[in-house]
Formats: sequence, C-alpha cells, structure tokens
Amino acid sequence: MSRGALEGLKVLDCTQILAGPFCTMLLGDMGADVVKVEKPSGGDDTRRMGPPFVGETAAAFLMVNRNKRSVVLDLKSEGGRAAFLRLVDWADVLVENLRPGAMSRLGLGYEDLRERNTKLVYCTISGFGATGPYRERLGFDLVTQGMSGHMSFTGHPDAPPVKISVPITDLNAGMFSVYGILGAYVHAVRTGEGQFVDTSLIEGGIAYTIWESAVLWFGREVPGPVGSRHRMTAPYQAYRTADGHMNIGVANQNTWARLCEAICRPDLRDDPRFFVNADRVRNLKALKVEIERTLVRRGTAEWCERLTAKNVPSGPIYDIADVYADEHVRARGMEMDFEHPTLGPIKNVGPAAKLSATPAVLRRPPPDLGQHTDAVLGEVGYSSAEIATMRESGAAGART
Repeated sequence: MSRGALEGLKVLDCTQILAGPFCTMLLGDMGADVVKVEKPSGGDDTRRMGPPFVGETAAAFLMVNRNKRSVVLDLKSEGGRAAFLRLVDWADVLVENLRPGAMSRLGLGYEDLRERNTKLVYCTISGFGATGPYRERLGFDLVTQGMSGHMSFTGHPDAPPVKISVPITDLNAGMFSVYGILGAYVHAVRTGEGQFVDTSLIEGGIAYTIWESAVLWFGREVPGPVGSRHRMTAPYQAYRTADGHMNIGVANQNTWARLCEAICRPDLRDDPRFFVNADRVRNLKALKVEIERTLVRRGTAEWCERLTAKNVPSGPIYDIADVYADEHVRARGMEMDFEHPTLGPIKNVGPAAKLSATPAVLRRPPPDLGQHTDAVLGEVGYSSAEIATMRESGAAGART
C-alpha cells in the first residue's frame, strides 16, 4: 500500500458540512493523519443531512469523510478543552469552518494557539473571510454563488437566476484551502514558522470567474448568461442531434475546418459569416441553426464517433448514472467500492489527482461518530482511567 505523499502530516479537523471536510478529506487521501473532532450532540451536522441515508448515517457525510478518525470532545468543558489542546500540540495543521469567531470565543483561535505550537498551520474557512465588513456573516454556497457573480451569468438569457448545480463555492473554498495549507506547511518545514491561512466561499467563487472578469475589465460590459456556449469562441456549446444533444468545442481555425469536414459541410467553412472566430461569435444564432440542421440527421453516438475520428473535441451529455457507466471513467478509478465496518459495502468518488509514486488510497472508511476517541486520546498521553473519567463527565465520547 502507498505510504502517501503526505504521510506524517498530522491534521486536526474541526470542520463540518462540506468545504472543510472536503479539504481535510483531500489531505487524508494523500496520506495525512486526519483526526476529526466532533461535538457530543450528534457530531458533524452532515451525519443527519438526508435522505439518502445508509443505515442511520447520511450519504452526504460518507462522501467527504473517508481517511479520517473521529473523536468526540466537548470543547466547552474543561476536560474536553484540555484534551483538544494536547491535540493542538500534536498537530501540524488545524482546519476549522465553524461559525465566524466560534473558535476564538472558546479561546482556540489562531492568536490563542500560535505561541503554544509555533509551527502550526491554522486554516479558517468561512463564507466571507476573516477580514472585511462581511467577516461575521454566515455564508452558504447558495448565498456566495449569488454574491460571487455566478448566478448572474449561469443559465439562459431572459431566465430567472439559477445556481450551478454542484456547490461550487464550497468545493472551491475546500480546494483553495488545501493549496494554502500545503504552501504554508512547506514554509513551516523550511523555517519552523507556522501561519494563518484564510479562505472563503465568496473568494472561491470569484477566483473562477476568469472569462467573466475579462469581459468586464477588457470588454467593457457586464457579462450575462449564455447557456452552454462559450463567451469568446464558437462553435462551442451543446447542439441538438437526432436523439438528444451533444457538445462540440472548437477553439481554433484548424479545428473549425475539421468540424466542417466531419459533418460534410464545407460550405460553412467558406461562408463569410463564419470565416474566422470573431465572425462566428457575431453570427452565433445563424451558426447554431446551420450546424443543427445537419446534426439532427444522425444520433449523438454516431456524430461523436465521426468527430472524434477527425480530432474535433466533442462528447455526449451524460446523466450521473451514465458517467459511472462509462468505460473510461471506470478505467480511471472514479468510482470507489469499499467495505464499511458497520454499514457494509459503500461507494465514494475516486481521487482526481493521480500520483505515480504515492497515489491516493483509501486507508480508512468514513468513521462512526467518536469511533477513535479512546485510541487518539491514548496517543496523546491519556490513560484508560482518565479516558473513562472524561467519558463519564461528558467531556469526551465514543460510540464504539
């Protein structure tokens, strides 16, 4: 089994719902030892976010909490807080995405802990960041999709605002947190100096508005929704076929010529309305009519085969069941099957980054609530008697 690129990295995970758990799962996939600290009253709220449920556990929790150990501590109790501070001494990285200011109110903010563990990389994920006038606001993906601009340019013209179906600002905040944590950790290894990493959902959304920001700043207009098409090149969108729709992406003049050849429409290549990309963007509606006039004569699969043979980027539009049935997706290991000790066979989305020498592996299934409390507290110096006392007082807990 791979040792993992991040073997030896110790992560104290004080996160819940999605952005934070996604961040710490990615670190765990690469070999980090992730200890998830959960509250006594039911743990991470995502454990109850369903349906669907697997047994009594929400599937939502299972999707972002593999490769972690679960410890239950009451951080408002003296004993729970003392145990947490021992874990701070143990950790290289602390990640939290609780309500803004919650950790500081417990005396567990970055300024409280930096002198105790000078190498600690302390990452906070919030809706709006740790500074600025909105720093104390609660932020959810829906809210920050709206406030980062995405809902103003997603969907079709003259339609009501629509969000991206996946929680993109949550996931981006988690991904940027990994990026910031690893950069800060490299610095800590070099200098012995930890630091504060501050990421947010709204910035995770804004960071992905590359084309839209370019249109605003250099095109001198506010971009609106464009459906499936690209803002700057054509043809690049979904098109109707005889049995559904398919995507075609043309990014340069040579590909445009190959597309015209593949669909047996050399007249389009020579049409002055479509001669170069700027012409095609200006005459987009007419271009779509002409391309679909041909595509509706055959089915999606046949057109994909023809276009692929001519090296024209294209593909079908899958539902999620189609995705996992695709032979290439299966060959890339994006559907993971494993055995959970109490829930039985379950699935997870596979790792997207493939490392040749230290690939991401499943070392631990998503934990039951408090499953590892006793073991982890033992590793930081608590005796069996002390752990039993903590459990009796409610400072710590475990189900198994």
